[in-house]
Amino acid sequence: KIPFYPSLLCLDIKGFSNILVLYLAQSLFGILPLSHPDNAIVVDRYVTPLHIVPEWYFLSFYAMLKTIPNKTAGLLVMIASLQLLFLLAEQRNLSSLIQFKFIFGAREYSVPMIWFICSFYALLWIG
Repeated sequence: KIPFYPSLLCLDIKGFSNILVLYLAQSLFGILPLSHPDNAIVVDRYVTPLHIVPEWYFLSFYAMLKTIPNKTAGLLVMIASLQLLFLLAEQRNLSSLIQFKFIFGAREYSVPMIWFICSFYALLWIG
């Protein structure tokens, strides 16, 4: 069994407090010397800068938010689209869901998948 030494505990507390003070000083007062110069530019919060290009997997959401002027409605449409994607992923597990099949070549697509593909390309075209 290792004996308890109060002096070592005080040294540990002192060391942790020194590191905490250095970390807080750097994070609160020393941000600008280590950051990129573009972070100090004052910008308009409601305009996307020209050098920012959305990633390809965000393009559909970006198109939804840009085409709908009301922010709350745009957010609701985004949430609804995510719920639709969730339902598309879960439809194979739902045994009571009636599935209509279309045959295109050698593959079979369900009606919700066709709607998803059409709306996806329509939103990409709009955006």
